[in-house]
Amino acid sequence: MFNLKKLFGLTDEGYRNFKRGVFAVVLSNLTLFITFAVIIQTIMAILNPLITGSAFDRVLIWKLFGVGLLGAVLHIIAGRNEYRKTYSTAYGEAEKIRLAVAEHIRRLPLSFFNRKDLSELTTNMMDDCTSVEHVMSHVAPGMFAGAITSVLVTLILCFFDWRMALALFAALPLSFGIIFITRKIQERHGRRSVEAKLEVSNQVQEYLEGIKVVKAFGLSGERWDALKDAMKTLTRRAIVFEGVAGVFISLASIILQSGMGLVIFAGVNLLWNGALDPIRFLVFVLISAKIYGPFLVLLTLLPEFFFYLLSTERMRKLREEKLLSGDENVSLPNCTIELKNISFAYNEQDVIKNLSLDIPQNGVTALVGPSGSGKSTISRLIARFWDVREGEILIGGKNISGIDPETLLTYMSFVFQDVTLFNDTVMNNIRIGKKDADNGEVYAAAKMARCDEFIRALPDGYNTLIGENGSTLSGGERQRISIARALLKNAPVVLLDEATASLDPENETQIQEAISALVKNRTVIVIAHRLRTILDADKIAVLDRGRLVEEGTGEELLAKNGLFARLYRIQQESLGWSVGG
Repeated sequence: MFNLKKLFGLTDEGYRNFKRGVFAVVLSNLTLFITFAVIIQTIMAILNPLITGSAFDRVLIWKLFGVGLLGAVLHIIAGRNEYRKTYSTAYGEAEKIRLAVAEHIRRLPLSFFNRKDLSELTTNMMDDCTSVEHVMSHVAPGMFAGAITSVLVTLILCFFDWRMALALFAALPLSFGIIFITRKIQERHGRRSVEAKLEVSNQVQEYLEGIKVVKAFGLSGERWDALKDAMKTLTRRAIVFEGVAGVFISLASIILQSGMGLVIFAGVNLLWNGALDPIRFLVFVLISAKIYGPFLVLLTLLPEFFFYLLSTERMRKLREEKLLSGDENVSLPNCTIELKNISFAYNEQDVIKNLSLDIPQNGVTALVGPSGSGKSTISRLIARFWDVREGEILIGGKNISGIDPETLLTYMSFVFQDVTLFNDTVMNNIRIGKKDADNGEVYAAAKMARCDEFIRALPDGYNTLIGENGSTLSGGERQRISIARALLKNAPVVLLDEATASLDPENETQIQEAISALVKNRTVIVIAHRLRTILDADKIAVLDRGRLVEEGTGEELLAKNGLFARLYRIQQESLGWSVGG
């Protein structure tokens, strides 16, 4: 009925461990029934002499006591085994699932992230994986083991007396039928609760990320109200869902336990007609007081199981997102880049339109143009963060759509305007460019990037923790560490995306010196708004609304008096602007 391996993305080992966990819970349940059986047999041994007039068997009582003691010991051992096979293995499997989800997210194309919020992905990795962990440890093993145990006990009771067993379980189909018949109603309210929970995550994420704007513009009340409303909605929907599920579970439980009345009614009638002896009647009355325990557990766990199927639906869909694939064993003979009639769209909105451009090896090619002209998009298409919709991109004469993205990126280094650093040491942040680099290589890259001096002035030098995203560093210092990282990687293709756009003159000078070291003898693609910084580029490609409108050297383009010349004149005129001027 349920393919748990597929539903929760279990590994082969995890699925095997789950089956072992179910078996362990079954054993634990059966050992518990040993004690219960001993109690029943003891009561029969006491009552039988009173009813039949036979001698009281003390030896049997002591034997039953020994069996009961053995059953208790076996139950303790089985319980320990159950814990190891369910909880311990479930936590280990949840760790593997989290790592697998993180690795899957890392390999997804950037087009996926345009459709997803950060809070939803965080929910995938944390809450949904926690749900899997809970299902595999607390819900599924007990549910499946309870079903198996219940079937075994039912069969045993049928051999004991099928008529009383039938009366005992007559209400069983109806009680479980209520849970399954109302599943759609439970799912509807459960889905609303999950959606409300995700909305709370979105609001919390937005509130924390925008806290500076909230404070600066006095939006505390307004933004807090949005978060408060989301939380109220979650509370209301959670209560409704729990109430709906609780009503159905309670109704099913009442119907199931009405079997006790049926047992007494059927037993009295059979006893009156002489078709049942008093001992069997008493045994079934006693059994009916205890036998419904596993079934009640099942009735409680089934709705919970259905709910967790909903809460992990996003994770299953995430794991099914298609990865960009390609040949991993590729060697590029050179790094000349050719864009041939490429077109690309974000969510059906055209961004690049039938564009062709040659980017020569060992030269600097600048991409310029108004905002929204497609400059950054082209650099990301070259890195295969996305695949083009039409046309092809060749590097060294090979179509990158047939190259594995991980392999392709080994040929490229990036320096973005928005630098991403990790809450780690300076040394480890630079070493991201080359994981196996020794300290000497890191120092050399830092010196070339003009950041060795300020790093050594930090409290612990290269071993200084720099805070989340380098919060303890200035913008220029963070940018130079990013360049050091790219220098250490020593890739033949370098993509610079607005690397000096928001820096002060002093930092800009230092970073331009660092970039000069970075781009030497490499295929370089520069995206820049400050046109004066790329006048000496070997080639300038001018874009407008996703099309190539001009290309040439800076001198040639200024002489043409086209779009490039117009943008350049506007920037030069703006240099004389001043506040109040």
